[in-house]
Amino acid sequence: MVAHSTDPSPWLSIIVPVWREGPALLPFLEDLADFRRQGAEVILARAEGDIPLSGECAACTDVVITAPKGRARQMNAGASVARGKVLLFLHADTQLPRNVLKILRPLAEKSSAAWGRFDVRLSGKHPAFRVIERMISWRSRMTGIATGDQAIFVKAQVFRAIGGFPDQPLMEDIEICRTLKSRFGRPVCIREPVLTSSRKWEQEGILRTIWLMWSLKLAYYRGASPDVLVKRYYGARYQNE
Repeated sequence: MVAHSTDPSPWLSIIVPVWREGPALLPFLEDLADFRRQGAEVILARAEGDIPLSGECAACTDVVITAPKGRARQMNAGASVARGKVLLFLHADTQLPRNVLKILRPLAEKSSAAWGRFDVRLSGKHPAFRVIERMISWRSRMTGIATGDQAIFVKAQVFRAIGGFPDQPLMEDIEICRTLKSRFGRPVCIREPVLTSSRKWEQEGILRTIWLMWSLKLAYYRGASPDVLVKRYYGARYQNE
């Protein structure tokens, strides 16, 4: 673990799990600099065996921690060293709204607000993305279940009370939302959207990606093992990595 910050009291911890992010990682981390100046800490949770982290990237974080590969394991490791009252789990291809600290600060002081998520906007320009992003946000609002792309946030004491993310390679976001909803009620749904990459949709096809994601979720709800589903989600890349 590498620590960089001497700030004794960050109130928000932004935890970012990473694996082979490449050159896009540095501008992503640089974009978080303003949040650090406003009282947030940035924790980079790397996977064992990842490519070496550049000094520039390390300098843009407060803590760098290495954990066994797996998004849930990495996020749990990041949370274990977090000092903030609120934990925000952010994918490295997702951009937070500029006023995120202004939005979350009041929630941090409310005992009734245990957890929540943001609406989502996809980066692509295709008109279909406007429909997809609205459906994602609407479905999440109706079900009280969020996906990792929606920047799930949770009070640190609540996260630790439930034992963090379940140790599974896929659908860890669905499962933690189920637990949080069951024990602490429905999420706070922030209408201000995060901007997340539509790269997968563009590379693999919009309709094909919709079908893949819905079929995986349906299979999971019917009891399919995450260990099986993760191979379907990543395809040949899963074997190579």
